[in-house]
Amino acid sequence: MTERRDMPEPALHIAAAILQRDFSETFGVETIERFLNSCYDRLAARATVMTYLPLLAERFARQRLNAVARLEGWIRDCKPTVLFLCTHNAGRSQMARGFFTHLAGERAVAWSSGSEPSHEINGAAIEAMAEVGIDITEEFPKPWTDEIVRAADVVITMGCGDACPIYPGKRYEEWTLPDPAGQSLDAVRPIRDSIEEHIRRLLGDLRLPADG
Repeated sequence: MTERRDMPEPALHIAAAILQRDFSETFGVETIERFLNSCYDRLAARATVMTYLPLLAERFARQRLNAVARLEGWIRDCKPTVLFLCTHNAGRSQMARGFFTHLAGERAVAWSSGSEPSHEINGAAIEAMAEVGIDITEEFPKPWTDEIVRAADVVITMGCGDACPIYPGKRYEEWTLPDPAGQSLDAVRPIRDSIEEHIRRLLGDLRLPADG
């Protein structure tokens, strides 16, 4: 990999090797490293703790590479792909993705992003989701990217307004939901429950009966 003084080199070399192993039949080494470096830089720009950035950059790069593979027709599993967008990618969009993944299982693909990603997931959102048996502690706020939006079949927006990217011909839905940022657990619970109702309706529209 290209030397970068601001990066923990051994960890990023490992991340690059993992991605190269998993995408060797689809992307060249330079493309993989370019996406990984870009993901690291975008996450590092907002990070307050750098320890886990190589791991998060690998996961972010994996999502973006999968999006490109879908756009190019290299992934043809016919699974509907849904992108959940909000401002900080710390509450509403994370809970929505959690419910969607939990209820759709392996029959669909779900991503989430934000127009102005926060530093961490909203603690009350994590606790509210844990109450219904869904763990979102492994997720992290991340910015939307062109290929992720373009690869999605459905884009659900939640309060990001004019900052949300619009592509003609793509299916968009705006879900009007309160922002859980700074709210107590008691205040977040009804937001969580409303998101679940929206997700179940969306799954019905996509002809994907909920698993639970």
